[in-house]
Amino acid sequence: MPLGAWLIAAVLFFLRWTTRKELVNDQGLYARWRAGERLIVAFWHEQLVLMPCFEWWPPRVCIMISQHRDGELIARAVRPLGIEAVRGSSTRGGRGALRKILEAYEEGASLAWTPDGPRGPRRVAKTGVVHTARATGALIVPVGAAARRARRLGSWDRMVLPWPGTRIAFVVGTPIAVPRDATPAAIEIARATLEAALQHASAEAAARVGAAAEPDATARIADPERR
Repeated sequence: MPLGAWLIAAVLFFLRWTTRKELVNDQGLYARWRAGERLIVAFWHEQLVLMPCFEWWPPRVCIMISQHRDGELIARAVRPLGIEAVRGSSTRGGRGALRKILEAYEEGASLAWTPDGPRGPRRVAKTGVVHTARATGALIVPVGAAARRARRLGSWDRMVLPWPGTRIAFVVGTPIAVPRDATPAAIEIARATLEAALQHASAEAAARVGAAAEPDATARIADPERR
């Protein structure tokens, strides 16, 4: 594994060990996983560094990582933490990546998804995760996360980098079901419901740790291929 990936993995392990975590409104999440149920956990792209600190992951989870040049580095870095990665996005390698992530689900993995990734707009959910839920029959579980002490990068998503030893709150929203016969209108309703649930969960997580809440997303994309 490249040195850069080892360094990122070491930082993630250090944050996992030193931060203090709080799980709010677990919605029976851990019980579902213990019973063998596979779920799709959705969270905003800016919370990617916080989610490896989530201590309630099932034994196997797979996430889609961008094909950007940094994607391979991230994919290798999260592997030691027990998180599998599929390379692809809605714009590059989408079909092949979707096929691979569906294969991982069929082989027993729960899925992790950043519905506003890989390039935004920030906090605007696309429909990829909803279509995946329709194809698999799995519930989408929205999770918001926030750290009391953290730095935000100047990236498009304003990525959160928590300080070691800080307090992190994870807020679980109400699971969202997408019927296999969902119409385009129902898909859009599920997308909007997920977006609102993630915004609410993220705001509640910020309030729990005393961090500043981020504003609602106002941008929307008219092109359905970007959602």
